[in-house]
Amino acid sequence: MDIQIEGIGVQRLSEYARIPAAFTVTSIYDVTFIDKGLNGIHMQEKPVTSPYIKDYDSYDGGPERWPQRFDVSNWAFFLACTQNRPVGGAAVAFHTPGVNMLVNRKDLAVLWDIRVHPDYRRDGIGTKLFRRASEMARSSGCRQLKIETQNVNVPACRFYAKQGCHLGEINRYAYAGNARVAHEIMLIWYVNL
Repeated sequence: MDIQIEGIGVQRLSEYARIPAAFTVTSIYDVTFIDKGLNGIHMQEKPVTSPYIKDYDSYDGGPERWPQRFDVSNWAFFLACTQNRPVGGAAVAFHTPGVNMLVNRKDLAVLWDIRVHPDYRRDGIGTKLFRRASEMARSSGCRQLKIETQNVNVPACRFYAKQGCHLGEINRYAYAGNARVAHEIMLIWYVNL
């Protein structure tokens, strides 16, 4: 399959937004803190009783809303296409006031979003997008790439580990204020560039 990855501007985010960010949750990483965390953390994949759909765009309005919510002048957007059809996308943020995940670091970039159309998943498109995003961050002077996901997104966790990322943070209460996702655990991944 011939995949072309191109950098795009905000004017093409409507194309990017047509790529679904939804997936079916069939299992989760159950996180257990041993002796209240003093003796380690154990993560074990467990099936969910009732599989359900999680759609990231339903939480933040999706890619077309990013320019209204943030100053995206230092963001990079990538679109993966085959036969002129968008099948994947990635967004990287750096040097952006108001993006808390950047923790005021000038040497850190955030993989804000990465998505592949369900019909094209497991074809290597995500890996190509991840590499392109990493290359862009490195060429912009960043030394690390940071990625947020949740314990309900087991495929993403496996993907990030396969890309050489390491799990750097676990926050059991990150989403406690949002009833829709209060049961989820934030997992923050890092990769050195």
